[in-house]
Amino acid sequence: MAQTDIAQDATQYVTLGLDREVFAIEVEKVREILDMQPISKVPNAPPFMAGMVDVRGQGVPVIDLRVKLGLPAVPPTENTRIIVLEVPMGPKRRTMGLVADRVFEVTSLGEHRLEPPPEVGVRWRSDYIRAVGRREGAFVIVFDLAHLFSSEEAALVQPAE
Repeated sequence: MAQTDIAQDATQYVTLGLDREVFAIEVEKVREILDMQPISKVPNAPPFMAGMVDVRGQGVPVIDLRVKLGLPAVPPTENTRIIVLEVPMGPKRRTMGLVADRVFEVTSLGEHRLEPPPEVGVRWRSDYIRAVGRREGAFVIVFDLAHLFSSEEAALVQPAE
């Protein structure tokens, strides 16, 4: 695969861990990062929908990112976090939460070469991945949030205010 510069600017990313993998989300999409808290279950929700949490008076749907990516669910630990995002879904932005095993840091991946996602040999759907970069010698998978959250998730959430 040829290396290409997908991002030339110094875009900042929040890096997070799931299982043994490192992922990244553009910091501009992150509203806040919360310690794990009780999540209210939603009846008849899909398996990846952990439930709802209250964030400053707003009900926010929370997705278990492990389950969404086909990994087994695990009990929360002291490092588990809920990342509250403003996700573009069509013409609107939706507020959603993601459960991550841990959050590492805010970092710039722009000064490194970002490569397009591989078309084969990955554990996740390649359309969920915008690019692959590096952090401290390890690969970092940059999510494409527009594809990660489909119309199925859009039906579960209300527009951000």
